[in-house]
Amino acid sequence: MPFFDAVPSNGLRLTALAAKCLTAAALSLTMFSALADDVGDVQKLLAAGKNIEALQRADQFLANKPRDPMMRFLRGISLSQAGRTPEAITAFTKLTEDFPELPEPFNNLAVLYAQQGQYDKARNALEMAIRTNPSYATAYENLGDVYAKLASQAYSKALQIDTRSAVAPKLAMIRDLFPKERNSILAAAQPVQAPVPAPVAAPAAKPTPAPTPASVQPAPAPVAKAPVATVVPAAKPVATASTTAPEPRTEARKDSGAKSERDVENAVRDWAAAWSKKDLKGYFASYSRDFDGGKTRKAWETERRDRINGKRNISVKISGMQVDVNGSKAVARFRQEYKADNLNVSSSKRLDLVRSGGGWVIVKESAGS
Repeated sequence: MPFFDAVPSNGLRLTALAAKCLTAAALSLTMFSALADDVGDVQKLLAAGKNIEALQRADQFLANKPRDPMMRFLRGISLSQAGRTPEAITAFTKLTEDFPELPEPFNNLAVLYAQQGQYDKARNALEMAIRTNPSYATAYENLGDVYAKLASQAYSKALQIDTRSAVAPKLAMIRDLFPKERNSILAAAQPVQAPVPAPVAAPAAKPTPAPTPASVQPAPAPVAKAPVATVVPAAKPVATASTTAPEPRTEARKDSGAKSERDVENAVRDWAAAWSKKDLKGYFASYSRDFDGGKTRKAWETERRDRINGKRNISVKISGMQVDVNGSKAVARFRQEYKADNLNVSSSKRLDLVRSGGGWVIVKESAGS
């Protein structure tokens, strides 16, 4: 799901994420402070709509540090907001070549291509962003919009009509190069199965040899062997009774684990049902208060509310769910089929959940894992 604030600029909505430079660890505190000041100044100019001044400050900085990715990224934003789209495309393209591990330049390149009606190029750029970071939710949302536009164009071409301006692109351009946090929550450890079958299997094998001598040896001495045959089997029930004693505890643990898995599955299906019904109260209640949406909880809820209410019809179906529970943490993996208006996207999904107040809530949401 995208995390952006709507800021109109040349028909685009720009993302407002907190910048966190990945190269900060290699800089001294003094150098990092100076870099942060320069970046902050350019960001303030962009927010105020002073694109020319922002571009000038970025060029001055890059004259001394031409490879700095953050300032090059902001320079691309400045060019796009100033309406200099070809130059902005060149700036973001160079960034993707020099820093292919960053998904944000690919995303913004896609937005600019879509603005020009080059939806095939936009799709390719977004697919590159997703390959770079399979959990990059903004690129998934934008890719869905591009697919919807491509479908609309194909339908219009079939009817031999031009509806180029009928569906306005609503793709989200990333405002800052480095998102606040990526992969903030570690995957829950896989549950370890209790080694219950081992002790139960051992006594099961022992009773079988015991009756064998009793059935073979009665012929030579029937009187002497008869007592032995009755005494030997009589001792075995004591052993089986001792081995089967722990079974109630084992069954209790199995029942508890199965119940937790059912509770997690029910929580995930309730989340999907609330989303499908556009039940925002139930939808937001499915998420933990600590859910990291890349911005404040209020801003994230506002964004999701606009996205959901902007669709006439929504259908979210889940299949092939696998649930792993480890204490108070759980991971649910499944196939999600999302339909909204003319859009139909099927993808793998992962939800990380924690136990809270007797139920399970989502703390992390990602795709393709």
